[in-house]
Amino acid sequence: IIFMSKGTYYSSWASYMTNSPTVIVMIGLPARGKTYMSKKLTRYLNWIGVPTKVFNLGVYRREAVRAYKSYDFFRHDNEEAMKIRKQCALVALQDVKEYLMEEGGQIAVFDATNTTRERRDLIQAFVKEYSFKVFFVESVCDDPDVIAANILEVKVSSPDYPEKHRERVMEDFLKRIECYKVTYQPLDPDDYDMDLSFIKVINVGQRFLVNRVQDYIQSKIVYYLMNIHVHSHSIYLSRHGESNHNVEGRIGGDAELSPRGKQFARALQEFIGEHKLSDLKVWTSQLRRTIQTAEELGVPYEQWKILNEIDAGVCEEMTYQMIQETFPEEFALRDQDKYHYRYPGGESYQDLVQRLEPVIMELERQGNVLVICHQAVMRCLLAYFLDKGAGQTISLTLGKIPRDTALIHRRNSYTPLSSLDQVKRPRLYSVGSQPWLPLAPTPSALMPEGLQSQVSDRVTG
Repeated sequence: IIFMSKGTYYSSWASYMTNSPTVIVMIGLPARGKTYMSKKLTRYLNWIGVPTKVFNLGVYRREAVRAYKSYDFFRHDNEEAMKIRKQCALVALQDVKEYLMEEGGQIAVFDATNTTRERRDLIQAFVKEYSFKVFFVESVCDDPDVIAANILEVKVSSPDYPEKHRERVMEDFLKRIECYKVTYQPLDPDDYDMDLSFIKVINVGQRFLVNRVQDYIQSKIVYYLMNIHVHSHSIYLSRHGESNHNVEGRIGGDAELSPRGKQFARALQEFIGEHKLSDLKVWTSQLRRTIQTAEELGVPYEQWKILNEIDAGVCEEMTYQMIQETFPEEFALRDQDKYHYRYPGGESYQDLVQRLEPVIMELERQGNVLVICHQAVMRCLLAYFLDKGAGQTISLTLGKIPRDTALIHRRNSYTPLSSLDQVKRPRLYSVGSQPWLPLAPTPSALMPEGLQSQVSDRVTG
C-alpha cells in the first residue's frame, strides 16, 4: 500500500515547517523515557512530512565498546571511559551535521543523557558553528515505580544485558543511574538556562515547564509531547462494512451498507465483545457507512468530520474506469504520485495527513479506542503507527487495507512498538483465509533494540 510517493521524497511542506535545521537535545537520567519520547517524536515529525532522524548515543557507545561489563563504565572518575563517551558524542554530532547538511534532514534528535552543562555547552557550540537551531527536551522523573517499570520493560532487552537476568539488570542499572546523579545538572530556567528554548516533562506528563519557544516547529514539538502518555491501552482500526458503492466499484460518496456490510457490522460487535475492553470509545466519520457499522455495536459513538474519506472532488462516486475515460490526464498524474496528487476540487494524501493530525493527538491521549473509518484514512493512520514517513510504503500481506478486518494497535508503558503485530478478521463468513493474518515484516526504529529484525504482529506504541 503506497502511503507516500518515492518520486518527490519530501515536498515544500517540510521547508514550510522549518526555516533552518533543528537539533533536538534530550536531557535526563537513564530510565526516564528519553528514547521513548525521541522515537515517538521522530515518528510524528516524519509522518507530518518533516525529515527527522534519531541519533542514539548508546548505539555509538556500543560500537566503540563491544562488551559492556558493569556500571563502572559510567563512573565520573573513570577517565578512560569518560574519554570514550566524549569521543562517541563528537562522532554522533558529526553524523548529525551530515544528516542536516548533506542528506536533506530537517530535524536531528540527539538522544543521550546530556546531564552536564559541559556537555550541553559543547552541543551549543556545535549548533552555533553550523547555524542550526537547538531545542532541549528534559525528562524529569522521581517516581520509583515508573523508573523500575521502565528498567524491567525496556532495559532488560538492551544489548548491554544479553543474559536478561531481571534482578541483576535492575541492580546494575540502578547503580548506573547513581553514577549519573553525581554530576547531573538539570536545566535552570531561572538563571543559567533562562535563554534556552526547552520543555521539561515532569513525571511522564504530570507537569510541564516550557521556556522560550521560538518557532513553529518548536511549538509543534511541545504540543505533541504534551499529548502523549505512557499508559497501556489498545487502539482498534477498522474499515466500515462493505457499502453499495464498494459493490459497484465507485469511490467516495455517502452510500449505505450492503447486506454483506451489515453482516460485518454484526460480526464486529461480537469481535469487540470478546475482548471485553473497559471504557471503550468508538469513533466514526460523518458518513453513513461508518455510522451504520457503529450502530450495530450497541454502544455510544462519536462522529468526527475529520475522519471522512479523502475528498475525490469531481471524481466522487465514479469508478476508476470512469475516471480514466473522463479525466485521462488526472488518472495518469495520480498514478505518478499518489501522495501529492490532489483530485480536482478535492484532496491529496498530504492534505489528508494534515487533516488527521488532531485524530493522532487524541489517540495518543485516550484509553481504549475503536476507530471505524475509510481506506485512505486508515492508510494514513497506519502509516503513523507503523512509523512510515514520506517516501515509504505500507506492506500488508492482504495487498490493500481490507474491509471485514480489524487492526489492533496495543501500546504499553515505554516501548513504542513491540515485536508482535496482528491483523484480526472478525468471524463473518467463509473468506478462505486463516483467522489471524500477520502484517508483513516491518522493522522499525521504534522497536526496542534487539527486536528490530523480528516480524511485527502486534503494534505497541
